[in-house]
Amino acid sequence: MGPGLIFIAHLSVTVGVPIDLGEVGDGHRRLVPILGGTVDGPLLHGRVLPGGADHQILRTATLTELDARYALETDAGERIAVHNVGIRSGTKEDIDALVHGEHVAADRVYFRSQPRLSSAASRLAWMNERLFVGSGERLPNSVELDVYQVT
Repeated sequence: MGPGLIFIAHLSVTVGVPIDLGEVGDGHRRLVPILGGTVDGPLLHGRVLPGGADHQILRTATLTELDARYALETDAGERIAVHNVGIRSGTKEDIDALVHGEHVAADRVYFRSQPRLSSAASRLAWMNERLFVGSGERLPNSVELDVYQVT
């Protein structure tokens, strides 16, 4: 029997102005501050805590590697560490538009990720032993991410 997916939550992650670090040999690096946001779903409800960042490498004109680390807090005060790696790819024109803060329709950009969720909270201990996948969209001031548990 093959794996299935269970929808966990939608994350709306508010992001700040990217910090451009320039071309560093393995690609063009950017650091995108994570300012906050919301978490809303059948298995998780709360907020994105400020203070994280997405470390991006624009590998080519059409491919960006993402490596975000941030924290969530449930309505009950439980904390969840998030380490989300992924890729975003599209045409050169669409990726250029995203990099310049413009909106590009979600169906024009492939944005998938592998969030690792971990928590010290006993009620959420199951997260430490599960795999998750995400499907995202980059908006001018946020990243919209649907997170699913792989069964």
